Amino acid sequence: MWVKKQSRLLAIVLLSAALNACTTLGPDYEEPEVSWLDNWETDLYGRVIAPKGAVDLELHHWWKIFNDPILDELIETAIQKNHSLQIAGLKVLESRAVLGIASGAKYPQVQQVGSTAGYVNTQQHGGQLGGIDQSLTAYQADFNVGWEVDFWGRFQRSIESADAAFFSSISNYHDAQVLLNAQVVNLYFTFRTAKERIVIARKNADIQSRSLEITRQLYQSGQQSELDLQQARTQYLATLATIPGLEISLVKTQNALSAILGYQPGSLAILKDIPKGLPRLHPTVVADIPARILMRRPDVRRAAWLVAAQSALIGVAEADLYPGISLVGNLGWSGNDQPGVSETGNVALGSVFTWNIFDHGRIRNNVRVQDARLQQAIEGYQNVVLKAAQELDSAAVSIVKSDQQNAILVQSVEAAERSLELAMIRYQEGYVSFQRVLDAQQAVARQTETELMNQGAQISAVISFYKALGVGWQDRPVNELIPETTQERMRSRSNWGDLLTAPLPPSPGFLSP
Repeated sequence: MWVKKQSRLLAIVLLSAALNACTTLGPDYEEPEVSWLDNWETDLYGRVIAPKGAVDLELHHWWKIFNDPILDELIETAIQKNHSLQIAGLKVLESRAVLGIASGAKYPQVQQVGSTAGYVNTQQHGGQLGGIDQSLTAYQADFNVGWEVDFWGRFQRSIESADAAFFSSISNYHDAQVLLNAQVVNLYFTFRTAKERIVIARKNADIQSRSLEITRQLYQSGQQSELDLQQARTQYLATLATIPGLEISLVKTQNALSAILGYQPGSLAILKDIPKGLPRLHPTVVADIPARILMRRPDVRRAAWLVAAQSALIGVAEADLYPGISLVGNLGWSGNDQPGVSETGNVALGSVFTWNIFDHGRIRNNVRVQDARLQQAIEGYQNVVLKAAQELDSAAVSIVKSDQQNAILVQSVEAAERSLELAMIRYQEGYVSFQRVLDAQQAVARQTETELMNQGAQISAVISFYKALGVGWQDRPVNELIPETTQERMRSRSNWGDLLTAPLPPSPGFLSP
């Protein structure tokens, strides 16, 4: 009972002293200002009119503008199986545990329980007293507490820094989602483009094969020279020779997509049912999207959190300039088994005052180091926002200009195909040389390829546009950040408590989307 009462008293005294800490050093966090963003917008805003409500729908799961169920399934698979995304999820859990370490500093840093017990047997033989045989059993228990009072806010700032790093890891996870979605969509349409290029090459080879056959018949009948025959054969074989290279590109793209999806290299059965051709998109995606939406980009948010984390570290460094005050306490109990000897209990309270006054500039220069790093983080934040605006504007321009180019290329392909048709007729009638046919065939192949590549470039620009906006990420429950099998493996190694299941806290308002 005595021990229990004294323990309670000791805890009350130390807690009261700690709660009276009253100051926090270092600057409070202020989100960096980006004044130019309020009045900035890409030059293309307002030039393209989209149907009302279309943009909001696209921003949530932007890849649905392609209306492609296969693409939707690929993205869902990637979210579940992509290893880079799982690493980002593990970093969230790691930061959560680090935050727990920092938060533990609010409590007594020394909490030690010790005990000793001993047995002594004394024997003496001979002498005036004759033989003596004595034994003694002694025991002792101690409870020591040491608590550095957070008088200057060292521990509070450390918690703030760890807290900001934790939210930074969440933003990093969101950014990994944005990048993953963009990669999947880009590889998917790169695959489709490569497949269409093979289709075009084979179509051109078929056209050239028919020309070769006509030329062979004319040569055999003596109406044309061998030169025409060999030229037709050369062009036909040259076109056939491009197909293996295109097939190599197709396999490489498929393997890259497999890796992102968490699969081993090899064929993806789902790709056998992809639609033919490439989708044609109207540049409505750049209409009426406020530039301020860039501030919710995960990488921008992460940069802001890094500023917050570094800002708190200045206060941690400044606390070293001032004395440290620690409260110490001891609760002890001892006794032995000798008759007539009473047990002894003791309580000791005290304080320890430490102050490194001869640091030769080490501490003050460390404050300067942390301040310089803060400014670096602020400049880094500004640079991230500028880069985001640059990516957005470049993608918007590419979307609109590639659409304009495509309208011209469609007409160009139609003209080239008609030119080839006429050249073949006049060649068979003997009015033009075979060179005209060769030139027309090359024009058809070139213009068809150019049109296809321009379509692919426009799709790539759309992907870049939404990636630049930083949209497409979503908050996921903490238990879905990593697969269940991984969770079980981690639990078998270590006691994770509720860190793998407890809901993630919402981000503070100044960085909320």
